[in-house]
Amino acid sequence: MRNDFCIFICSNGRAGSVTTIKALEGSGYTGDWYILCDDLDRQLDDYRREYGAERVQVFDKKAMAAIIDTGTNDSDMRAIVYARNACFDVAKSLGYRYFMELDDDIKRFMYKKDKHDGRLRERLLPNLDAVIESMIGFMESTKTTTIAMAQGGDFIGGVNGGFFKKGLARKAMNSFICDVERRFWFCGKQNEDVSTYVTLSNRGKLFFTFTKCGITPEPTQKLAGGMTEVYKESGGYTKPFSSVIFAPFAVKVRAMSSKHARIHHAVSWNNCAPCILDERWKKE
Repeated sequence: MRNDFCIFICSNGRAGSVTTIKALEGSGYTGDWYILCDDLDRQLDDYRREYGAERVQVFDKKAMAAIIDTGTNDSDMRAIVYARNACFDVAKSLGYRYFMELDDDIKRFMYKKDKHDGRLRERLLPNLDAVIESMIGFMESTKTTTIAMAQGGDFIGGVNGGFFKKGLARKAMNSFICDVERRFWFCGKQNEDVSTYVTLSNRGKLFFTFTKCGITPEPTQKLAGGMTEVYKESGGYTKPFSSVIFAPFAVKVRAMSSKHARIHHAVSWNNCAPCILDERWKKE
């Protein structure tokens, strides 16, 4: 794995249960990785004992809270948005040019293959190094702000669901490959990934998801720690509506039917991002 890249696993209150580490090992990742915690985490010492002090990076949460837009005026800082923004500073201080942000609850990395019968076959991704390096290469040759891997729910509908065939989708969630020289700021205390890509896409920034491979996390709001308690306290209401606050021109809320039914955001991309007109509309 290239030496100017590392992975940050953003974690809080889950010392001893960071499943992402095993997922990285299972997909053959050989590069540097760190667990990023805030200085207010009560389990900070547990993280250091469990994973080694050299693996645990710590940032000043209150200092970060003072300079970002959370979309709220309360003092509750139980959110990942602070860590997401801190990754840029920590990566730069450690001497890395590129880094990937991951949540701490990933079970496996996978790739999808067309079975030519309308279904997709899922297999464990065995060469994560090569995939990451290819994604960085894409960033180096374009003006991409960040690129992410897909999520399991993106593939609902199989091949004919449309997402898989895109190759690149105009969004980025849960996993982010970033460049310290193309810094951007995550916004919103909850649903920060959606709020960020809809807000910045509207300003011409390029956010992408590579649709051929992805991550499989633990079921939402099931693993203790992290953001689970915050989501449950608000009944899942605050999370999707926070993105409406940041981009009311492009985001609405609707019911999502699944095993864990809840309301969810819906993005209108015609309203969200600048569009390219076909050349046939060019004036003579």
